[in-house]
Amino acid sequence: MKLGIVGLGKMGLNLALHLFEKNIDVAGFDVSEQARSEAKKENLPVCNSLDELLDQLGEEKVVLLSVPAGKITNSLVQTLIEKLNPGDIIIDSGNSYYKDSVRNYEIAKEKGIEFLDCGTSGGMEGARNGACLMVGGNKETFDKVEHIFKSLACEKGYLYTGKPGSGHFLKMIHNGIEYGMMQAIGEGFDILNASDYDYDFEKVASLWNHGSVIRSWLMELVEKSFKEDPKLSNIRGVVGASGEGKWTVEEALRLNIPVPVIASSLFVRNASQIEDSFSAKVVSSMRNQFGGHEVVKHND
Repeated sequence: MKLGIVGLGKMGLNLALHLFEKNIDVAGFDVSEQARSEAKKENLPVCNSLDELLDQLGEEKVVLLSVPAGKITNSLVQTLIEKLNPGDIIIDSGNSYYKDSVRNYEIAKEKGIEFLDCGTSGGMEGARNGACLMVGGNKETFDKVEHIFKSLACEKGYLYTGKPGSGHFLKMIHNGIEYGMMQAIGEGFDILNASDYDYDFEKVASLWNHGSVIRSWLMELVEKSFKEDPKLSNIRGVVGASGEGKWTVEEALRLNIPVPVIASSLFVRNASQIEDSFSAKVVSSMRNQFGGHEVVKHND
């Protein structure tokens, strides 16, 4: 079974290279000529069109998508449904809204095509060295391609989560939790920055990551950010959002579940579009470290 990967950006390329090194037969495609060129430099088998990629996959086609959520993913799924045969499998590994994934599953099912929604966590490093995967869809379909998830994941790092949409729902809630954790870290350093004490933030982050209750990968990323820019003076406190925090809050409202921390962290991100707080700088730097998300420089 050969796996086709559509989308060779910062996540897709790392996923592809990881699988390639695990002796999974893969081929990739991206609409961007530059992305294809970068992948070729890594000796990854690359196709110049979607049709060429599909032609290489043989009779039982499995296509993994790593493209931006929303219109791009939904349009690509529709295109693939028209090109694939009954029994073929589509895996959406992006940050898609779970209701979109349920709809895509139903549309694919009408044509006899299988669809799995895979929430992917761990950022670029996880994609390259071992990710955390949350997979929803038919269990029989999951079983057919479980070896792919096992190869991509770190130890104990993948889970079949149940019916269609459950994988992306779980990833949505994961990201909502992430919003709150990052905001708390950012606010803590904001207080330190405003205090009368002259702390070395890199050393503080390192200290807190050795034996403290709040040690975490996020704290490691903060330490790395402060090592590169001790006062984060080169970036503005503007924090972007992928949409998953908003979806989490909306879902909480629908279910009548109070989520004050997640909601507040979302609103702070919205406020960061017009403010330049130090806590927002810390959160922005963390997003850049784990996901390659763009930071706004002071000269931008």
